[in-house]
Amino acid sequence: MWPSRTVAFQNAIGRALLDRRVPLSRQFLFVSGRGAFEIVQKALVAGVPVVASVSAPSSMAVELAREYGLTLIGFIRGQRFVVYSGNERLAHAAATV
Repeated sequence: MWPSRTVAFQNAIGRALLDRRVPLSRQFLFVSGRGAFEIVQKALVAGVPVVASVSAPSSMAVELAREYGLTLIGFIRGQRFVVYSGNERLAHAAATV
């Protein structure tokens, strides 16, 4: 059985913790599947400000992201995507470039 994306992310967080790089406030998390609640939850704990996925996030993930100010992006296709929460972070980043 292959490890889940959640387990792989937990391993990355563990490595960052051992290397004293937590919080991961200057990192983005890109997932190849759905933006699940568990992924958003772990990103919040690790201090990751942006989670992006190639598929749609779950409704619980959207609610959690909105509640805690995490930028959640889904349906990434080339240069197109949908922002489910935290669009002010992207607008701020575009204005400073």
